[in-house]
Amino acid sequence: MFLVRRVFKAKSGQARRAAAIVRRMGKVYEEAGQRSPTRVYLSGGMVPGPADMVYIDWTEESLRIPFRSDNKIPEEISSLGGELREVVEYHYVEFYELLTDE
Repeated sequence: MFLVRRVFKAKSGQARRAAAIVRRMGKVYEEAGQRSPTRVYLSGGMVPGPADMVYIDWTEESLRIPFRSDNKIPEEISSLGGELREVVEYHYVEFYELLTDE
């Protein structure tokens, strides 16, 4: 089992807006049955940590390429992605193997 975490550096003062968009994107993928429950969190501002950072994570049984032919990306993701690009400086993805009892 794997934990996938996407990290976004929001433009100054835009972390909450970015987090709201990222949260909606996670829900769209969940509703489409393409993602396990997601968590969205941010740092800076009211809590210690790097300023204006937004994170979303979820678990996956296996790591697969998102642009594979059998994966239909929900339509709403494109417009949400456009909104997100307006408030984010850069983003990247991290992958972690989860330690399980198996």
